[in-house]
Amino acid sequence: MLAHHASLYNARTETKEKFVTVLDIQWIRDDATLERKCQDWKELPYLALDTEFMRVDTFYPAAGLVQVGDGSGVWLIDPLLIRDWSPFAAVLESPVVVKVFHACGEDLEVFQRLTGSLPQPLFDTQLAAAYLGMPHSMGYSKLVLEILGLDLPKDETRSDWLQRPLTDMQVRYAAEDVQHLAEVYVKLAPRLSDEKLQWLLADGTDLTNNQSRVSDPQEAYLDVKLAWKLNRPQLAVLRELCVWREEQARLRNKPRNHVLREHTLWPLARFQPADKVALARIDDMHPRTVRQDGDTLIALMAHAAKLPEAVWPQTLPEPLPREITPVLKKLREVGQKQAERLEMAPELMLRKKILEALLKTGWPNGPYQLPDSLQGWRRELMGQALLDSLAAQTPE
Repeated sequence: MLAHHASLYNARTETKEKFVTVLDIQWIRDDATLERKCQDWKELPYLALDTEFMRVDTFYPAAGLVQVGDGSGVWLIDPLLIRDWSPFAAVLESPVVVKVFHACGEDLEVFQRLTGSLPQPLFDTQLAAAYLGMPHSMGYSKLVLEILGLDLPKDETRSDWLQRPLTDMQVRYAAEDVQHLAEVYVKLAPRLSDEKLQWLLADGTDLTNNQSRVSDPQEAYLDVKLAWKLNRPQLAVLRELCVWREEQARLRNKPRNHVLREHTLWPLARFQPADKVALARIDDMHPRTVRQDGDTLIALMAHAAKLPEAVWPQTLPEPLPREITPVLKKLREVGQKQAERLEMAPELMLRKKILEALLKTGWPNGPYQLPDSLQGWRRELMGQALLDSLAAQTPE
């Protein structure tokens, strides 16, 4: 973290707020050029990064363009031509180069798929704006308007980024996005206190850690709505259906719902149709699924139904009752008070999932324990106050 802070400090204090009016756009279309440029980038205090990709009917995003900016120029990397991403991965992993994004969730997935690496340290301008009291989840265009006074066109947002050649409008749109991102960063970064800066970088680490975790298909059934209503043998069937769906989505590079619609999972596990006629009667079942995978699904459910009791999943707890609503409101007030004191967007403080996880440790009569998902500065700042709030609300 010290290296991260030093790098960010240099960027905040030494970078002049002098923004180009005429874009200097350079293309990188081969491995040798990318490797040479990466040596330069590793010497910079920060880089603004963005991606353009397509994800219409695929499981994985298909990268169409990677944009890199340092505030004075923009480089457009053509991912359709690059074969060796290792030099760029080294830049992403460099602890002395701050990687600047805006709402980086899907960009992280693109970079992980292209390079096998994820950026650290990570500065997300959407989060930075919220740390400074601006609206949470602020869109990029609104942030650029707020910080730079520029009204960005969005005509190319849904362009075909896999086409070649790209149009002049596409190229300019992509280049301007990352150029203005660098400008926004130079404006925002000095406004953050050292404390908020550390918190922001910690959130960036959390984002990359979450992206690096490969979801276990064996646990996908835990997220199915109403799964708690199924008994253990039915949960065994649901688990196998979810594993098959997840694995096939990745193998076929198709969205999960294209393989098997989510709303069919629970009734399939509950009723376990034994033939295609019964399978087709399942609510929301797509006829294509019956034709293409009907026999497989029927065989899969029959196999799962015969699994020994020793491997059945445990029954799932019921969701928290509606009576928790006023309790949740009191807990949110803990975060809101801190947000007001720190002049931050209240949504940054305590996510609903964390508060629900806290309640599940002791509902309804306690005692309660702070969940592992409440970490870092949030745990230190609000953990005891949350426990105190619950203690005050719990009857003797």
